[in-house]
Amino acid sequence: MLGIRAQTLYAYVSRGQIGMQPDPADPRRSLYRAEDIEGLKTRRSRGRRVSIVAASTMQWGEPSIETAISTVRHARLLYRGQDAVTLAQTATCEDAARLLWDSARPISFAGMTPRACDPFSALAALIPVSYPALGRGVEKLHEDAEQAIACLATALGAATSQAPLHERLAKGWGLDEPHSAPIRMALVLIADHELNASTFGVRVAASTGASMAACLLAGLSTLSGPRHGGAANAAMALLHEAHAMGARATLTRHLATGQALPGFGHPLYPMGDPRAAALLKALPPNMLTDRLSQDATDLTGTPPNIDFALAALAASGNFPQDAPFRLFALGRSLGWVAHAVEQLATGSLIRPRGIYTGKLPPN
Repeated sequence: MLGIRAQTLYAYVSRGQIGMQPDPADPRRSLYRAEDIEGLKTRRSRGRRVSIVAASTMQWGEPSIETAISTVRHARLLYRGQDAVTLAQTATCEDAARLLWDSARPISFAGMTPRACDPFSALAALIPVSYPALGRGVEKLHEDAEQAIACLATALGAATSQAPLHERLAKGWGLDEPHSAPIRMALVLIADHELNASTFGVRVAASTGASMAACLLAGLSTLSGPRHGGAANAAMALLHEAHAMGARATLTRHLATGQALPGFGHPLYPMGDPRAAALLKALPPNMLTDRLSQDATDLTGTPPNIDFALAALAASGNFPQDAPFRLFALGRSLGWVAHAVEQLATGSLIRPRGIYTGKLPPN
């Protein structure tokens, strides 16, 4: 596959670029991690021309920004080196924020904030009365972030109290106590996901010195697109359709369109999204959700992703209609803050150049 000698393969293994383990069926053989080989093959095929390498960073390509916050390595999501799925078994939003923000003190989102008509307006209203981020210490930035996330949570329906964020959200949505734990798990599982589109938008805003509220609004606006946070609502619509038509009929109709099935598959998790597996396992059995998940996996060979898991959570009770997006927005805001502060610490402006393909003057 790589067109290299065995010695070169061993060199890649020794440098940690290709994972290897003994074959349990034959100790004389070794197994090499397929995703590492595919990634190396892709990088080699692109060549080293600067413009090609630069373009490849824009869509699931070469890593381009250094970060110590999170990464996906060997199909595991890590928050500052800790497995996110393991963390989500017990951690609260406040715990996850403290880890992602690398904070020396506990984090609280219990500020008394007025209820806004929607999350976009809530964050926008904070911007004129917020300070720019440049020249301010990390602790002050964290205080700004706590206030902004408290405001965001209230706008998303969280009750006003001193309780942890997941309990306030469940109470504000009028949900029974059993829903509190999976809400907590969901918020932690989606708190960060390396350099996704909304996080990149946050880092661009932060690189200009914008306030924390402005950075969060940049992330929220990017998240609203149907190819990002809106994908969870599409998975919710798939569940509603399956409730009306049946799982198999719904899948048949969607697959006939030739488009990807919403809520299934993820480029970074070819063997299945571990976040989805953990959250679905924590939910009570649901005949429709379980049937749709199993049939879709059988028909496409693609397991469910976190979007489907959020939709399944919302279908497990009397959640708001757009609950998957609300959960995504609130949970991911924790990671946005971490990336905004990290970007500010670099002191650099994110300002790429375009490859101009338009008309030019004759001379």
